[in-house]
Formats: sequence, structure tokens, C-alpha cells
Amino acid sequence: MLNIVATPLGNPYDITVRALEILKICPIIICESTKEASTILKFHDITGKKFELLNEHTEPEDVERLMNICKTQEAVLVSDCGTPGFHDPGYNLIKLCRKNGIEIKSLPGPSSIALLISLLSERMGTFYFVGFLPQETEKRQREWQRIAKIKEAIVLMDTPYRLKKMLTEMSEHLGQRKILIGCDLTLPTEAVIEGPANEVVKKVPAEKAEFMIWIYPT
Repeated sequence: MLNIVATPLGNPYDITVRALEILKICPIIICESTKEASTILKFHDITGKKFELLNEHTEPEDVERLMNICKTQEAVLVSDCGTPGFHDPGYNLIKLCRKNGIEIKSLPGPSSIALLISLLSERMGTFYFVGFLPQETEKRQREWQRIAKIKEAIVLMDTPYRLKKMLTEMSEHLGQRKILIGCDLTLPTEAVIEGPANEVVKKVPAEKAEFMIWIYPT
């Protein structure tokens, strides 16, 4: 059996009672990194677990091995933070488990996109999830040009060390378009800033942070 468990985005107390119970019971934790998984388990005094890695470097044969583990034992799938499967490894294991008739349960909890939406100052309608932008400069530039033409609301995200780059690009491509950016949400360093893109970029207090961006519709 495979349990998909949402873990805190930042604040370690943001975890459900149900999630803690299943983490205590299951002997195997399938995670992106043992550092992140062991940190949250240690905070909640959960010990004696066997960690199995599932990330972008995991080979197909290893995913199959993990699936076979789920056939005979109860395991938990977590990402580094938030809900697994949302721009995180895990879908490939879920696909194999479902194909092989293995029971899958999802325990709801912290979700970065739900948290971002809860901070909006306007009624939410249809939105377009772009997620991570390409790393390669030319492809990234083309993607920004495409994004600038989309009239619906848009959700963007990227790695913390690209925050400064993202802010520069937003100012260039979005101009006066209204955005909301959430940095280090749920942490003591949390910052939520809303307004025209070329004004917001001047107010972000850090050059590196976990972040998500909501671009309001035109």
C-alpha cells in the first residue's frame, strides 16, 4: 500500500494529525531527500524509519523496485515539502502502483498553490498553471513572451536561487500588470507583496527565497 502524505511547506507545525499517525506507523518513507524527510520526522520525534529515495535521478528500475515494496509493505510517499506529485517526483511510482493494483491513499494537507490562492485580494476564476520556467536562456525568453500574451491568471514558480532573475524578468515582460508574490510562506521570513509587477520587484526583501507568483488576469 502507498500513502501519499503532505508535509509542511516551511513551518514544521503545519502538519495534520492524520499525517503524523501514518508517518509513525509506516516503516518505509519514500522521499526526495533524506535530509528534508529526516528533519521533519525528527522534529516530531518519529524515529526508526527506512528511507528510500525517489527524485529526478531515480532510474525506472528503481521505481519498479519501490513499487514492489509497496506490494508487500505499507509505505509513505513524501516530497521535500507540500503535497507530493505537484511538480515533484512521485507520479511515476503512483502510475506503476495503480497499474499493478496496489492500493493508494492520499492524505491531504499543505499545498503551496492553495496557500498562494488564499492570499489573493480578488475573486479567483480560471487560472493557467505554468509552473517552472525553462532554464535555457532562449527558451526562457520565448516562454516569457508567450506568458505576456495570456489574459487569464497565471501561476509561476522557480527555484529559490532564481528569485532575483525572476524579478528582473517580470519587470521587463509584465510592466504594470498586477501580481502577487509570496516568499518563504509560513516561515518567520514570510513576505507577501501585491501590486504592479515593476513596483513589486523593488519591494521583495530577499534575493533568495522559496517563492510562488500569481499574475492577475488582464
